[in-house]
Amino acid sequence: MPTDRRTAILEGAARVIARRGVRGMRVEELAAEAGVSTALVYYHFKDRAGILRHTLEFISDRADRYTAGADDAGDAPDPRTELERTLLLEFQDLPEVRENSTAWGELRATAVFDAELRTDLTKAVLSWIHDVADLLGQARPDAPAPAHTASAERLTALLEGLSTRWLSGALPLGHARELMREAISVETEHLSHH
Repeated sequence: MPTDRRTAILEGAARVIARRGVRGMRVEELAAEAGVSTALVYYHFKDRAGILRHTLEFISDRADRYTAGADDAGDAPDPRTELERTLLLEFQDLPEVRENSTAWGELRATAVFDAELRTDLTKAVLSWIHDVADLLGQARPDAPAPAHTASAERLTALLEGLSTRWLSGALPLGHARELMREAISVETEHLSHH
């Protein structure tokens, strides 16, 4: 099925980018990782820029899936708890999360020098900030929208930095999670004064 092959290619691209970086990604290696031909990779994604753009979308969508709110009891948690849960799910010692976060970091670093990728990355970051700002707005509805956005920008930037330190071994996972919890408390408290 074409959709399954396309997904396999995107999964392979995320693995290769996480392992080798964007500059080290070779389409031949990506094809081998995905178990497809290089011609099929180019059929689905046209060129290297298309591969990178769609891989960025893929890892953003995958992060949305593993951080999505799914309470077993069927009761939605309060917005503050949901905010914390969503952000802390980015700190799971699971291969998929490690791979996603590492590939995101590699794509982010490459976007510094690649204007086309920078545009795509900016869209993904703005979407993430919007989602976190929405959760902050539910947790602190009396604060103005620009304050929610500013808090979301700080929290997502901190999350990226803490994630990089954790993944590189410079920060233990538990400590990264605790620092994130503290930042969430600071931001929600800050919003309560608006």
